[in-house]
Amino acid sequence: MLARRASAFARSFATVVDNAGVKVAAVDNGQATTAVTFLVKAGSRYEPKPGVAHTLKNFAFKSTAKRSALGTVRESELYGGVLSASLSREYLALTSEFLRGDESFFVDLISSFLTSGKYQRHEFQEYVLPVVEAESTAASQNPATHALELAHSLAFRSGLGSSLFASPHSHVSLDDVKEFAARAFSKGNIAVLGTGIDSAALTQLVEKALAGASVGDMVVEKPSTYFGGETRVESHGGPETVFIGFGAAGPADPALAILSAHLSPQPSVKWSQGLSPISAAIPQGTSVQTVLMPYSDATLFGLLIQGSSAEGVKEAAKVATKALKESTGLKGDALKTAVAKAKFAAASSLDSRDGIFGALSTKVFANSNPSIEATLASIDKVDAAVFSKSITAITKAKPTFVAIGSVQALPFADEVGL
Repeated sequence: MLARRASAFARSFATVVDNAGVKVAAVDNGQATTAVTFLVKAGSRYEPKPGVAHTLKNFAFKSTAKRSALGTVRESELYGGVLSASLSREYLALTSEFLRGDESFFVDLISSFLTSGKYQRHEFQEYVLPVVEAESTAASQNPATHALELAHSLAFRSGLGSSLFASPHSHVSLDDVKEFAARAFSKGNIAVLGTGIDSAALTQLVEKALAGASVGDMVVEKPSTYFGGETRVESHGGPETVFIGFGAAGPADPALAILSAHLSPQPSVKWSQGLSPISAAIPQGTSVQTVLMPYSDATLFGLLIQGSSAEGVKEAAKVATKALKESTGLKGDALKTAVAKAKFAAASSLDSRDGIFGALSTKVFANSNPSIEATLASIDKVDAAVFSKSITAITKAKPTFVAIGSVQALPFADEVGL
């Protein structure tokens, strides 16, 4: 039913086009502004040395053969555009947002970094490294971010387990960055995503802008393997934090989206307690957040628990673990509710540019169907038997358990029922 309602909006969704090795996908829903993202397989899972991907991200929009860093900023401001760069474990995303009609300039601006970045030493030392250090320090001091970084390391070890942030002991050199960029910035590793722009128009601009890009080999992906494990880190000044997670190698399982919707304490109606089996049982002063991170060949699912006291976090962790284990028997109206919530979350995410780019990024390189109808149909196919089989298999694996804070008081994995 929801798929039919989504189609009724008559919104065109992105069609992926292979343009001389570069994937191009665009969707135009009549927005007043346009956004273009160059997605590059230059995430931390591909870096040859820890911290190189993080350093490369901070070289974005610096000097190229066409413009200085100052020129890039000034010209972008003259057009009223906004530039941003972000790094995930799989992709480096370079994004420009601007008024319709200015796409030629901004596509050229981003592509010039990919084809003719200068990587100057003074920019490396004076601008890039200080930002890298500041971002790494901020991440290490945020218990939630730190917990997720440690969880990935335990869950996948190398590859997806590589940190998004350079450590103080990384010692990344300018030559390391140049070599990584030269390998990653080839046509087979690039996809271009657009909103508020016609697909044919974007394809033509990309073809012209990347005419000088190298046609090197695609980045080699080592298949991900899930391991799991437990670690504890003493920390003060932030909330007591526990992460309980499970992972699986292979394509994203829609059953995990349903599980996330079922366990999420976020109520559907303001001021209500919600229907999650966790909501009513956790102590005051604690919070539980579901975490679902799908990647191209693996998924990490978990529950992030935080609170002001270690005792409260321990009790909430027990409640969360019990609810997770009991979810394998989800059926009837409870399963229908979780399926509906999962479908709504998937559909509503496409109301934002970040949601559209997030949905496309996991599918554009795999040549899978990016339509919302396909996503909703995959969730609809999950019945009680399929759900139980999937969740049972995932929760039988070794858990990923992270505790950050007062480690003498925070629980161990076996103390919360794992």
